[in-house]
Amino acid sequence: MGVPTRLLVVGADGAGMSAAHQALRTARRLGRELEVVAVDAGRHTSYSACGIPYWMAGDVASGDDLVARTADEHRAAGVDLRLETEAVEIDRDGQRVRVRSASGESWLGYDELVLATGAEPVLPDWARTPGVLPVHTLDDGAAWRRVLDERSPRRALVVGAGYVGVEGAESLRRRGLDVTLVTRGHEPMSTTMSADMAAMVREALQRMGVRVVTGTTVESLETAADGRVGAACLGDHEEPVDVVVVAIGVRPRVQAAVDAGIPLGDHGGLVTDDHQRLADGVWAAGDCCEVYDRVLQEHWYTPLGTHANKAGRVAGTNVGGGDAAFAGSVGTAITRAHDAEVARTGMLPSWARERGLDVESVTLQSTTASGYMPEADPMTVQVLGERGTGRLLGAQVVGGRGAGKRIDVVAMALWGGMTAADVAAADLAYAPPFSPTLDPVAVACRKARRAPVGPPRAPGQ
Repeated sequence: MGVPTRLLVVGADGAGMSAAHQALRTARRLGRELEVVAVDAGRHTSYSACGIPYWMAGDVASGDDLVARTADEHRAAGVDLRLETEAVEIDRDGQRVRVRSASGESWLGYDELVLATGAEPVLPDWARTPGVLPVHTLDDGAAWRRVLDERSPRRALVVGAGYVGVEGAESLRRRGLDVTLVTRGHEPMSTTMSADMAAMVREALQRMGVRVVTGTTVESLETAADGRVGAACLGDHEEPVDVVVVAIGVRPRVQAAVDAGIPLGDHGGLVTDDHQRLADGVWAAGDCCEVYDRVLQEHWYTPLGTHANKAGRVAGTNVGGGDAAFAGSVGTAITRAHDAEVARTGMLPSWARERGLDVESVTLQSTTASGYMPEADPMTVQVLGERGTGRLLGAQVVGGRGAGKRIDVVAMALWGGMTAADVAAADLAYAPPFSPTLDPVAVACRKARRAPVGPPRAPGQ
C-alpha cells in the first residue's frame, strides 16, 4: 500500500464538507487512497444558515433541526474533522497550513487543498454593543433565541433590507416585537429588484406592521443603563430600541488566501476555473468564491447554499480523481416578506442598460390561480427581454402563495438560452387551483412583443 494522498479542507460547512465527502466517494470508486482532514474555526458544521430567521421566529424548534450532518457523522464517514481549529496561514511552497486551536499552533501538510472559508458579516463599529447581533451562524441563532426567550424585548431595529434583513424583520414581527427596518436604499431589496417590484416588498412588510425607513443609515447607537443598546441615531432623530439585527451584507472570508498570494476577483472573492481550481493543488468553493453568471457572462458574488454545495461536489470530484465542472449561475433567488413571495433571476433592466443592451421590460398583473378560485392571490410578474434578438434576460415575481417558485420557469429558460417567445409557447401545467389558463410568466413573455422576433425554435434547434 502506498502513502495516501492527503486532502486538507479549510472550512467545514456546505462547500467544504460536500468537497470532503465527494472526494472520498470518488477516490473509493476509482480505487485511490485518500486521507481527508477538515478544519473549521467554529463549533458547528453542515447546518442551514438560511433557516436561522425561521428559528428566531419559532418555526424551527431547535438549532439541532438545522444541522444536516453532525461532526460525529462526518467522522464516522471517514473525514478527520477538527472543529474550533482556525487556519491562520497558508504556505503554498511548503504545501502546509498553520492552524491554531486551544492546544496551540501546528502545521498540517497537504497534497491537495480546498479553501471553503465562506463569508463573514459586514459589521460596523457600532455593532459591537450588547443586544446587537448578526444573523449568520448557528451561534448567532442561539444567541437570538436566548435574547428573545429570556429578555422579551419589545422594540427591534433591523439594519439592512436584503434577503436576511427582510427575513429577520418578518421573524421578529411574528414574535410580536415592534420592528423598524432601515435601509440606505430607496426600497427594501433595491439592489436585486426593480424599484416598482421592490416597492411591493415594502408594502408587504408594512401590511404586517413593520415600519420601513428608506434612504437612511445608522449613525451610532446609544446604550441604556444596563450597558445594552437603548437607542439608534437615524439621521436627524433617535429611535428607541431593545435589540438590533445587523444585516448589511457579507463579504468573502479570504484573508489567508490573499496573504498566500492568491488573487481576488472584481467583487472581492476567489475566482476559480470551472473545475473549482485556483492553482495546482489548490481548489476553492462556496461563499469565499465568486460564481460565473451565465447571463451576465462574468463572475459575480452570489453567496448561496445551492452554489456552495454544488461547487463543493465539483471540487471534491476532481480532487478524488474524477472530472466535473460547475456550470455557473443565473442569479436565481427567492424569499418571503409576510404574505408576499419574492423571487428574481437574471438581469435587472438597469443592469442590462448599463451593459448597452436594448431591452424591453414587461410587467403583468395576474393571479396565482384562476381568478374564480379561493386560492387566487394577486401576483405581479416582470419579464426582461432583448429587442431584436428576443433573448430572455431576466424576471422578477412578487405575489401570494404559489407565486415565488414560478421564477424557476424563467431560470431554466435562461439556463437553456431560450427566447421570450420560447417561454410563451411552452407547455406549462394548468388547472384552476394552480394557475390561470395561460401561466402569467408565459403571458408576460408573450407581451414582450418588441423583444422577440420570429417563431419559437423547433425541438432540437
